[in-house]
Amino acid sequence: MEAQIIDIHDAEEQERYSIQKAINTGMAWMLEGSYGRIAMDYINAGACVLGEEPTKDYWGNRIPSRYEVEPGTKGSVEYANAKGWDPFL
Repeated sequence: MEAQIIDIHDAEEQERYSIQKAINTGMAWMLEGSYGRIAMDYINAGACVLGEEPTKDYWGNRIPSRYEVEPGTKGSVEYANAKGWDPFL
């Protein structure tokens, strides 16, 4: 697997990239509550999408993958695109 290198100079884009990475790895849901809420805010805005694999949060609640939600709904790539975002996948 080749490592993905992204050159991001904008601080807001760096934050969005970091949050998407935490969502992709499942860490967003295992950290303290405010981090998960921030991740959900980004997903609701379409700035981030759900991860590739389903995961569980700290309490054992199941978080679906971006492929398990209907296209065009929150958490999907299509929703992010419709909101004008190009998600970091």
